[in-house]
Amino acid sequence: MSAGARPGAPAGRGPGVSDGRTLAPFGRRRAPVTGVERVGAYAVVSVADADGPAPDPGQFYMLAAAERWGGGADERPFLPRAFSVMRGHPGGRLDFLLEDVGPGTARLAELAPGEDVWLLGPLGRGFAAPRDGRRPVLAGGGVGIAPLAAWADAFGASALVLLGFRDAEHAEGAALIPGARVATDDGSRGHRGLVTELLAAELGGDPRAEVYACGPPPMLEAVRAMCAEHGVPAQLALESGMACGYGACFGCVVPTRTGYVRLCVDGPVLDAAELEAVA
Repeated sequence: MSAGARPGAPAGRGPGVSDGRTLAPFGRRRAPVTGVERVGAYAVVSVADADGPAPDPGQFYMLAAAERWGGGADERPFLPRAFSVMRGHPGGRLDFLLEDVGPGTARLAELAPGEDVWLLGPLGRGFAAPRDGRRPVLAGGGVGIAPLAAWADAFGASALVLLGFRDAEHAEGAALIPGARVATDDGSRGHRGLVTELLAAELGGDPRAEVYACGPPPMLEAVRAMCAEHGVPAQLALESGMACGYGACFGCVVPTRTGYVRLCVDGPVLDAAELEAVA
């Protein structure tokens, strides 16, 4: 398997694959919500996107509710929100993992089947296959487990999945990636402590790994530094506020060793070796 291959990634149904990534059709699409499932502190919102291309693991979409978007307090939410796709299914069903933490996520989390969303995607660059036959190790924190779910599906039992959560209610999200090892900050489930502690133990015993991580910036910085120390390659799915999703607004730029890049088109997955630090 080449370094750019994506095991288990579905072929595009629309414009196909270009430059190693699946491209989004022009313009946003109106898509119906087909299901909403509560999983602990999270909501899994499923959307039918039969006309869009199947996403690669690690890509994202811009989402907005078709109704009552921009009419809340202070006219919020106004701009669409960027969400990594958790899973794409045959027939075009897309699953997104949400946590109600603000006006945009609150509106999306209260959606019900029969309502519609506007979506644009899939966007950005997803994960690439491990180099040189390395063993995939996936590390996720909180809602950052979302882009790792489809990637874990692609590898099956060959991947080690490590997930970290705040407490037992949030740790219920681990059920979305069967077989994962879990850490919680308060020790209410699994290892008491940080998911990076589980990762450190693994890297200390197996330098032939390649790490895939998504989570809050402090976690990703710890993963970056740890992998650099052990000489282990890593791919990090970064987060940033976005207004457009296709590179026009330059609102999601992050510094790399060679200059600034836009996460929406050059990421959201970046090679950890390209980064001095995760801010």
